[in-house]
Order: sequence, then C-alpha cells, then structure tokens
Amino acid sequence: MPERKVKLQVRHLYKDFGDLKVLDDVSFDVHDGEFLCVVGPTGCGKTTFLNSVTKLYEPTSGEILLDGSPVDLRRNNISYIFQEQSTMEWYTVYENVEYGLRIKRVPKAERKEAVEKVLEMVGLSDFASYYPRELSASMLQRVVIARAFATKPELLLMDEPYGQLDIELRFKLEDELISLWKELGTTVIFITHNIEEAVYLSENILVLTNKPTTIKERIENTLPRPRSVIDPDFVKLRMEVTDLIKWW
Repeated sequence: MPERKVKLQVRHLYKDFGDLKVLDDVSFDVHDGEFLCVVGPTGCGKTTFLNSVTKLYEPTSGEILLDGSPVDLRRNNISYIFQEQSTMEWYTVYENVEYGLRIKRVPKAERKEAVEKVLEMVGLSDFASYYPRELSASMLQRVVIARAFATKPELLLMDEPYGQLDIELRFKLEDELISLWKELGTTVIFITHNIEEAVYLSENILVLTNKPTTIKERIENTLPRPRSVIDPDFVKLRMEVTDLIKWW
C-alpha cells in the first residue's frame, strides 16, 4: 500500500484562557483519509483541542496547516459534528442534508445526486420528507452525519457525537460511520471519552494528558475489521489505552 500524504499538520499548539493553560505544546500529523481518535482524562480539554485545531478558537500560538497551508475556515472544506443534536427543525431530512451543498452553491442536479447517495448509505431514503421532530435519536444522528459527508469534506471533525445514545444504537451508528468513511475516504478526527469506541473506530489513537494538555502517546490500531469488543487483542489494546489515561 502506498504511503499516504500528510493532510493536517499541527505544530507547537498552545491555547490559554487568561491564566488557565489548556493546551501545552501539542504537535501531531494526520494523514489523508486517516481515522484518528482522540482520548484523554475527563476535563483535559478535548473539545478545546478540537476547536483550536480548526481555529474556532484562535490558538495562543502554534502552526496548523491543511495540505501545507494555514487552516482557513472560509476556504477549507471542513465539517464539524458537535456533541449536541444539530438538525434544523424547520427543514425536512432532505433539506437538512442538502443545506451545506446549497450554501456552497453546488448545482441542483449535483446536490440531488449527493443527497440521495448519502441518505441511502445511512438508511434514510424513505424518510427524506420527514421533519426532525418525527425521528428517533439515532435517526437524527444519521441526518447530521449524512449532512457532514454530503459536502465531501477534506476534514471531518466529530466531538463525542454518540455520547448520549445507548450502547446498541451507538454500535450500529459506529458501523455506519465506518462504512461511510471507507466509501468516501474522508479524513476524520473523532473525539471521545469512550475508550472502547476509540479502539473500535480508529486507525490511530492520540492519548492526551490532563491539563495543561499535551500528547502523551500516539498508538497505531492495526486490529482487523470488522472488530469485536470481546476479541482478546481488542481487550488488550483497550486496557493499554485505559492505563495511559489514568491521572497519575
């Protein structure tokens, strides 16, 4: 397999809020098409980490490059899935998924093709005319994920998107996410507090320290897919990551 190029470069990233130092000299690379999960102790600043990488928070200092140029949210095609459910209640499922494409002024025929493709991939083709209030929690998350993938982002950021769902729904949505990622080749950074989820999804795992936060270790995840949470190698990797996240 040919070596993938570096998609995102983060160098010496610092973020302070007044006297509170949150990020402390964070440096890492993400390769094109990589699925990277980020884990760390509760309260270590994982969301601040993600927001600073994308410059939703302006870093105190550091360099963040996407394809060799400084990240610019006005120019770069970056999608962000937040912890909170973010469908627009006044739009149908179809209109929600189409929204980003319309903002980008994608031609109507091309929008239709893209929306129909991702709705089929997440199993929502029969619900295109429904409104969010008519959908279950798992279906709402599918809408948000379909909307993010529809624009074919060069970088997709996910901040604990399944944290409020029960285990059965979470596993189903994780499998759908992996299928979308494989099909579309998007570069993904996925924040989670759930170590099992990180091992299930990732190609690589970044383990963060407690504040002031830096990278404690990067772990390559070579477990074959599909993955089983009861496989001894899965359990071994989960325990390795768990031990790294301990506060001491």
